[in-house]
Amino acid sequence: MARVSWEQYFMNIAKEAATRSTCDRKHVGAVIVRDRTILSTGYNGSIRGMPHCDEVGHLMENGHCVATIHAETNAILQAAKNGVMIDGGELFITASPCWSCFKMLANAGVKKVYYGEFYRDERIFDVAKRLGIELISIPVDQKGL
Repeated sequence: MARVSWEQYFMNIAKEAATRSTCDRKHVGAVIVRDRTILSTGYNGSIRGMPHCDEVGHLMENGHCVATIHAETNAILQAAKNGVMIDGGELFITASPCWSCFKMLANAGVKKVYYGEFYRDERIFDVAKRLGIELISIPVDQKGL
């Protein structure tokens, strides 16, 4: 059996992280990596100690559940909580960042974002180009991801 690429390996781990998501509207997983070493992971879910959407329902605003914290934000927060520097890191995420999460990733110093599917916000492409942040699509396939 052939070994998967590093990119596919980390994206597979992001997909596995998504299985922990607690908002049944969309399961998203994220992994922050630097030098082929995992620094932090995250998935979308409720604030710690609060009930989960898949248990009590959704808090909807403008067609989106706002009770959850997005996967990439949770990965940033986990790194901060544990004192892990993510500056210069790469993010692997099963869906591209929304505008708010993208801004946090940019300010945290993430230099590359690998995403599995496009998720709703075109603004990230222009701003990423201006900031020198690479956005790389890794299409979801039936077999590897």
